[in-house]
Formats: sequence, C-alpha cells, structure tokens
Amino acid sequence: MNDWPIFDATSKTFPLYSRANVGEIFPDPISPLNASVGFQEYLEPGWRDAFVACGVWDHDLYDPAVERNILPAFGSYLYINMSLMRLFGVRVPGMGAEAVDLQYFGEMPGIPSYESEKRDFDDDPAASEKAGAWLMNEVLLAQGLPAYDADRAEVRAVRGARPDVAALSDRELVERLTSFGALQRRLFQHHIESSLKSGVGLGAVAQVAAAVGRPELGLTLVSGIGDVDSAGPSNGMWALSRLARTGPVAALFDDGVAGLPERIAASSEPAVAAFREQLDAFLAEWDFRGPAEWELRALTWGQKPELALHTVDRMRTVADDEAPAIKNAARAAEREAATATLREMLAGDAEAAGQFEAALGAAALWLRGRERSRTTSAMLVHELRLPALELGRRGEAAGHLDTAAQIFMLFADELEGWLADPGAFTERLRERERTYLELFDLEPPFVVIGDAPPLAEWTRRSSKQHTTALAGEVIQGVSGCTGVTRGRARIFTDPDDDAELEPGDILVAPITDPSWTPLFVAASAVVVDVGAPFSHAAIVSRELGIPCVVSAADATSRIPDGATIEVDGTAATVTIVG
Repeated sequence: MNDWPIFDATSKTFPLYSRANVGEIFPDPISPLNASVGFQEYLEPGWRDAFVACGVWDHDLYDPAVERNILPAFGSYLYINMSLMRLFGVRVPGMGAEAVDLQYFGEMPGIPSYESEKRDFDDDPAASEKAGAWLMNEVLLAQGLPAYDADRAEVRAVRGARPDVAALSDRELVERLTSFGALQRRLFQHHIESSLKSGVGLGAVAQVAAAVGRPELGLTLVSGIGDVDSAGPSNGMWALSRLARTGPVAALFDDGVAGLPERIAASSEPAVAAFREQLDAFLAEWDFRGPAEWELRALTWGQKPELALHTVDRMRTVADDEAPAIKNAARAAEREAATATLREMLAGDAEAAGQFEAALGAAALWLRGRERSRTTSAMLVHELRLPALELGRRGEAAGHLDTAAQIFMLFADELEGWLADPGAFTERLRERERTYLELFDLEPPFVVIGDAPPLAEWTRRSSKQHTTALAGEVIQGVSGCTGVTRGRARIFTDPDDDAELEPGDILVAPITDPSWTPLFVAASAVVVDVGAPFSHAAIVSRELGIPCVVSAADATSRIPDGATIEVDGTAATVTIVG
C-alpha cells in the first residue's frame, strides 16, 4: 500500500460511507505509517471479527472486491461503512437501520434511506436468530467486563516492560513497532463489540422510556453511571488545579504555560515539589492521552506536558463546588430518580419491568466497556508511537529527515528499505509530508455514496464561507445530555486552543475526543458540530452532568464567539440569544 494520498476502493454492494463517529477519533488525515502498521491496518480486521462475533453474518459476507470493507480512507480521511452498520441493525432483533443511524451517526440530512439501498440478502432469519442469542447472552445478561479487564492488564504489562527505546538498535525499534499486530486486532475487536453493545443498550433504554410516555428520560437513565475511563483525566487534572490556585505553584502558572514544565522542574519550593510529584504521577498514567491520540503522529501529554498544563491552568479559576465528582454525584441522583420513576410505572408488568432492568444494566455496563476498550487501545498505540518517533529522531540527527515527525510518512512495507538506506527516502518523505499537510485544508465529504469524489472537488476550509447565526435563530441537533443552560459561547477548534474558557461558559467544538474531556469541567454546557448519543462528548457530558447537544451542524462556524446562547439538551436545540 503505497498509493498517496490513500484512496481505498469502494464497495458496490455496501456503497454508503460516513465520517460520523470515526471523525471523532480521526478528525485529521491518517498518516501513512499509522494506516499501514497501526490503526487502519488492524481496526479493519478487528471490526470484521466483531461483526462475526455478534452473529449477524460470517466472513464470507464481506465484499471480496475491496480491501477495506468497513474502514476505508478517501483522501487519507477515514470513513465508516454505514451500509454495513445499518445491516447490523436490521439483523439484530428489535433494533433496525433507523436506530443505528440515530445512535451511531446522529443527524445526517440528505442521506439515502435504508430502503433505497436494501439488498435481497439483508433479511436473514438464521442470522437474526444468532444475533438474538448474542443480544440476550452477550449484551443483556452480561456480568462485568472480564475480557476488558484482562486486556487492560495485558497492555499495562506491555507498558510496564517498556524498554529504553533510546538504547534499542534501529532493527529493534522496527521490530517493536511491528510486534503488536495480533494484540491490536483483538483490542480493536473488543472496542467495536463494546461500541455495538452500548448502542444496543442505549436504544433499548430509549425504547422503554418512550413506550411509557417518558422519552425525555432516555438519556437521564444512563447519566452519572461512574467508572468511565475517559473521565479519569478530569479528576487528575482537577486535583492538580487545586494545588495550582495559590502560593508558589500559582505564581509559576501566572507567568504563562510556555516554559512551565522547565520552571516547575527548576523550583526548590516544597509546594512546587509536591505539585511536581503529583504531575509526574499523572503524566505516567496518562502519557498516551492527547488530541487525536490514535494517530501515531499526534503529540501526547507525555511528549508535551504543556498540553495538559494548559487545561490545568483553565481549571484553576473553577470553584470547588464545580468538582467533577460533585457534578457526577448530582447527575447520578437524577439517574436514580428517573430509574425509580420508570420502575414505579412498570410495577404492574413483570415482563416489561424485567426487560427494563436488563436494558438499563446493559447500557451502563457497555458504555463503561466502550470507554475502557478505547482507552486500552490508546495505551497500546502509544507503545507504537515511541519507537517510531525514536527512529525519526535518529533520521533527523543523521540528516535524512527534516524533522523526526517525517518518519510517519513511511508505509510499513518501506521500513526494511529505510533500515538499509534511509537516505534514499529523504525526498520521497519530504514530498509526501508536503501533500499530507495540504490535506488538512481540505474538508472531506461527510457522506460518500458510491465512489468518493476526487480531491479537486473537495471544499477548502480556508475558503469556506458560513452564514453567521443571528439572535433568535435555532440550531437543531441531537440530545447528548439533558438540561438547559445559558452562557457565553466559546469557540474551540482544538483542546489546546488559546480561546478563554471561564466558569459558566459554553464549550462549542467541531468534534471532541478524550483529550477534550478536562475542558468540560469548566463548561456549563457542550455543543458539538457532529456526534451521536453515544459519542465521546455525550458520554462525558452525562458523567459530569452538563447539557450537551451533538450533531449541531456548523455550530462552530455559525455561532459567534462570545455570543450568549441557550443550550437545551432535552430538546437538542441551541438558540442564539444575543
């Protein structure tokens, strides 16, 4: 695979593709090395395995004419095959294509209906029977997350046994970089299985709530569930922010985040030493976290601590009563009240009450499982990142690369050639990187039907014009977390944006991944351009107890920064107040 930019073939059998959901993980183009030795190389087969494990079909269903049935890249931007996701919904009893659209992809106006692409073989009673057994035994009756805990223990062992990459030979670096394929595939399979299961659980809870005339309680019933891995950094950063509010630590922060790690390391103040010890422990645990953390080329908190300290700096101004634990407890109390309400309404129907309890337990369990598997996978991705980056540093030092990051422009099948003669790749990687960086200015089509259009037809972000929303206008989205609040809109394009976020402000973002989570602590609500009820922004908002609207199309470009807006998470609306 050396075609550049990457344009995978599309399936004529399963022709509908979407950026929804995958854009949350990969907002940017995937690098060649990550496509061929990391994320795309092993998520595709892991996803195939997950579908088969659910019983909805066997491996012979996949289109043999294309290499990437489920996760192709067009213009090096990743897409999810929506046709296959819909087929999953069709074959799982009680679900359906429409439920898949809503739970996994959010609002996507203008896409073709499922009926318009339905295939003769879609309805398969035997497959639905197998999927029904999976639904009952693996989703609704599941107890705990033993496989996910085992995955976490295995990856922690890998991290604990991490060698000093600087001491490895070039050959050993390449061997380590390419040694985790089987483990990656299994981790990705488990992540997709948990994603499918959590979507089924959310849908089942929503159906019960709607059946008794209380659809607005659907998301409240899965809020404040606790033990969600992606919320972990918020608690760690919160503790750091409390130490940074006063005294010599605060004085260091007051001088700005630039150069802050060096100033912390150089200080002999006891309070700073205590802060440094806690910061080091935090970075040791969360070194893999950062924007677009499943991209090998991305910078993480461990590589650039300023990314984490920037968020700690924002948290310093937040009052103690806004602590993540306090917000989570309040949302948990709302969940318990909503649960009690539905139990009372279902008290006379033992069968319905039993279905409700099973759905409720499954939704909470598999939302935890999804975030657990996602975090575990990100941990392992970092173990690939480190040897690759060391290889790049050596290439830069020897003059073969302009920067260490150019190593990520290699494809996996070029690694042997690199070991033999790295100088032969200098111009090739330089040109490949130039093209890669140009791709960032292209806006990939959100939906692809059939063949992806050529790059020449894609819109350039730098030239795109948007109509600013005026006072009184309403942007309709999808509910991520219930509740209503008003505040000042602060537009962020990435989690390290220089925009100010003060307590009570509303965070408006194009899309979020786990590195954004700590910003939610200071926000009174979250609005995201794209997303679905179980996307990252929605899950974390429900844990922290703040209103959230996802799939608010073009919110970041239409809402003026600093405008007063009202976010109604229940109605899924964002109103421009003034």
